Amino acid sequence: MAVEKSYHMTPEEFRRHGREVVDWIADYYERVESLPVLSRVEPGAVRAALPPRPPQEGEPFAAMLRDLDEVVMPGITHWQSPNFFAFFPANTSGPAILGELLAAGLGVQGMLWATSPACTELETHVLDWLVDMLALPPAFKSSGTGGGVIQDSASSAALSALVAARERATALRSNESGCDGRLVAYVSSQTHSSVEKAVKIAGIGRANLRVVAVDERWAMRPDALAEAIARDRRDGLTPFFAAATVGTTSSNAVDPLREIGAVCRGEGVWLHVDGAMAGTAALCPEFRRLQDGLELADSYCFNPHKWMFTNFDCDCFWVADRTALVRALSILPEYLRNKATESGAVIDYRDWQVPLGRRFRALKLWFVIRHYGIAGLQHHVRRHVELAQRFAAWVERSAAFELVVAPPLNLVCFRHTAGDEFNRELLERVNRSGRLYLTHTTLDGRFVLRLCVGQTTTEERHVAEAWRVLQAEADGLERGAAPQERR
Repeated sequence: MAVEKSYHMTPEEFRRHGREVVDWIADYYERVESLPVLSRVEPGAVRAALPPRPPQEGEPFAAMLRDLDEVVMPGITHWQSPNFFAFFPANTSGPAILGELLAAGLGVQGMLWATSPACTELETHVLDWLVDMLALPPAFKSSGTGGGVIQDSASSAALSALVAARERATALRSNESGCDGRLVAYVSSQTHSSVEKAVKIAGIGRANLRVVAVDERWAMRPDALAEAIARDRRDGLTPFFAAATVGTTSSNAVDPLREIGAVCRGEGVWLHVDGAMAGTAALCPEFRRLQDGLELADSYCFNPHKWMFTNFDCDCFWVADRTALVRALSILPEYLRNKATESGAVIDYRDWQVPLGRRFRALKLWFVIRHYGIAGLQHHVRRHVELAQRFAAWVERSAAFELVVAPPLNLVCFRHTAGDEFNRELLERVNRSGRLYLTHTTLDGRFVLRLCVGQTTTEERHVAEAWRVLQAEADGLERGAAPQERR
């Protein structure tokens, strides 16, 4: 009798190919610094290099790795390059990658405590660890009224907080009957766009989103927030949600949480605080001043996948009152009922997020914390801030460049004094060179360059080289010379 073909990868094949993949990743990290940071492919180039139809029969693993090198790699922008200074970092590390590999191998679906108790309990424990590590309000611990959960991103955290705030403001009526159009939310002009998107998804509507004025440092003005709330109340509307930020995307501005929190507490408005990248800085006691007043917040999130060496996706989200979140998001069909849930003694994280399913994200975060320890994480955060401040000092001493705002942490906003068009072309030349990658923003209507130091392997020599390239390309632009491209 003929043996039926399995088609599965055998354990021995997996072991052999797994070693090849780990070697490939290790080799990549050894050479990533030499690669052009920004991908140079034209739109459609990657798809054009792929076959029009999938294979009828399986292919050798060697062919997949070959196409990884020849087809995929040219279309990769190297976020893990030490010369990546764009956006905010999405850094990773060896322990995070290995933790992710193990999570993928286990293939856990952690929607309920019962579907994998370790997935839930490790997550709860690590989030409690982080409350202590970051000196967050004790109310965010699971031993109190609140607790933490890992979301995929700050966008999901904002949406979850907004829905919880909506249901608190309407005594759960919105979940049953829909929004009545009177709920009003508040952001600043510097708040991340994810909150506006959450307002649209949650049925509040962009017309009911108020943009509050900022001060000269691009931080939300508490007095302007109070005035906006008072105006809406006079018009018969219901203020219910406000979003503040520790480290805005454009300029790393820090909203005054204590003053904003006092306004929100006095008005019964849910305050959500987005720590985004800058929240990681609270690992170091000297930077915790930036989160002063956080105890007045109803919810808070920050992204270890931005600056804490934990690969995407991993957003840590806490609430001071978990009951409000769970009541807003919980739904229990018969096929999910089980004794553990009915006992009330466990956490089912499906009730803390929008989707039902969830991955074992806590494993990689646990690996990172255990590998680096608090001291190791603090060392790298301090080093990145030091390097960014050094870059800012070089800009300040330059006659050709200027600082747009004093950097509180590791993001430097600066520009050439020759004007907006010059800066646009300078950014294009620098990125086209392949030697580094920067992005921009606009502040007070001016085109501003951003340099963020936060990649895992970025050292002083990379920051110094970025400054040298910027000056050289600016000089070349003034002379009309062609940009210097990495070969």
